[in-house]
Amino acid sequence: MAAKVFESIGKFGLALAVAGGVVNSALYNVDAGHRAVIFDRFRGVQDIVVGEGTHFLIPWVQKPIIFDCRSRPRNVPVITGSKDLQNVNITLRILFRPVASQLPRIYTSIGEDYDERVLPSITTEILKTHLTFGKEFTEAVEAKQVAQQEAERARFVVEKAEQQKKAAIISAEGDSKAAELIANSLATAGDGLIELRKLEAAEDIAYQLSRSRNITYLPAGQSVLLQLPQ
Repeated sequence: MAAKVFESIGKFGLALAVAGGVVNSALYNVDAGHRAVIFDRFRGVQDIVVGEGTHFLIPWVQKPIIFDCRSRPRNVPVITGSKDLQNVNITLRILFRPVASQLPRIYTSIGEDYDERVLPSITTEILKTHLTFGKEFTEAVEAKQVAQQEAERARFVVEKAEQQKKAAIISAEGDSKAAELIANSLATAGDGLIELRKLEAAEDIAYQLSRSRNITYLPAGQSVLLQLPQ
């Protein structure tokens, strides 16, 4: 008799445990500031939005997707341009939260990470406007640019002068070397080099005169008068 009682109690406890597990899996909580969307394996995402508290669902068939509907901050970095085509880095801090009534649509079309997908593109589009700076800032930027240009110009002038100086030194050294070589040649060859230079000069003059139409050559020792009629 006692064995049957204990067996009945054991079966009852097992049944309670199973029932408790089933009930526990059929319950879910929605915390304060949150909302839930129900996904049904047979009917898809339900249109209803579940509010705060403890709720029931059909185990295995239904699944809750919890959304945080409180206002949250987010920093979105954006690169935009000014009127003078200067890139400007801006970090925009925004507060956002989803519209609770639109959560089924948000989950269906975008997903749970809607903020990662939507906020950067929306912020970039909003900030794609030409920026203008104050007069003092603009003048300071222009003055800095002018100073940089002047510094580059001065550096170019200095480098050019250095190159010209090096070229002058190389030319002077070449002229000095040439004069030294000529002096050495004269000292070695003596009058022979001078006579050679005279012959080269006479040859060049004769060649130039031979190409002139107004020049007549006579054999050596003859006078021009011999060619005239008597």
